[in-house]
Amino acid sequence: MPEGTAGPAAEVVRSWRPAVPGVAEVLHARFTRHAYPLHVHGTWTVLLVDEGAVSYDLDRRHRGALGSAVTVLPPHVPHDGRAATGAGFRKRVLYLEPQVLPEHLVGAAVDEPALAGAALHGAVAALHAVLVLPGEEFEAEARTALLVAWLRRRLEGREPLPPRRDAPLAARLRDLLDAHVVEGVALQRAGQELGASPEHLVRTFRREVGMPPHAYLTARRVDLARRLLLAGHRPATAAVLAGFHDQSHLTRHFRRLLGVPPGRFAG
Repeated sequence: MPEGTAGPAAEVVRSWRPAVPGVAEVLHARFTRHAYPLHVHGTWTVLLVDEGAVSYDLDRRHRGALGSAVTVLPPHVPHDGRAATGAGFRKRVLYLEPQVLPEHLVGAAVDEPALAGAALHGAVAALHAVLVLPGEEFEAEARTALLVAWLRRRLEGREPLPPRRDAPLAARLRDLLDAHVVEGVALQRAGQELGASPEHLVRTFRREVGMPPHAYLTARRVDLARRLLLAGHRPATAAVLAGFHDQSHLTRHFRRLLGVPPGRFAG
C-alpha cells in the first residue's frame, strides 16, 4: 500500500514502489509553498498536474506544466519546479526505469516535454488509478507496457501502430493464462515464453479475444471463486484459493461482475 509522509502545513506527499516492472516509483503530492531546487533523476518522469500549474526550468529553458498535457522529463537532465500561482498544485508522477525508453529520445523530451492529447492523459490517469489498488499488478503491468509504447511513438514523432491480427498468439496467451489462473503470470515472462513484446501481447489479445488479458484473468478467478463459494468455502478463503490478494480484492471484482458481494452469493 502507498506510504504517506506529510510535510509542513498543506504539503502532502505519498510515494511508493509498486511491484510493476518498469515503474521505479509512484508519487502523489499536493504543494502550496514547496519549490524544488535544481536536481536530476535517474529515471524518466511522467507528470500529471491535477490542480493548478507548475513552472519549471529544464536544461536551462523555462517551461510550464498544465493539467491538459502529460509532461515527460528525461533522466539525468537538470530541472527544478514550483507552483505557477499562489494556489499551489496537485500532481501525480510516475518514475519509469531508464531502460524502458531508449536514450536517443532524451533530446526529444528536452525539446518538447509536454505531450498533449486526451487519450494519452487518460491512459496515464488510468494507470495511476490501478496502481493505488492492491492486487492489480497484472493490470498495472499491461497498462504500463501500453503507455511506454505510446510514449516512445510520441517522442519519436510516429503515428500509433495499427493493430495486427494474430489469432494463434492470442490463443497461446489464453492457454498460458488458463494454466496459471491462481498464481498468475507476469507479462514479461509471458512475452519471453511466447516470443512477443508485452505491448503486442496486450493489443493482440484484446483484438482477438475481445477483452484485455488482465480482465480475462480476473474473470477466470471470479469464476473459480464462485465455484469455491458454492462448495462451502468462506469468502476470505475463496479469495486466497482463487488467486486474489485478499477478500476485499475479491469483493471488488465479484460485485462488479455479478452484482452482489461474495458473502451474498451463496448460502
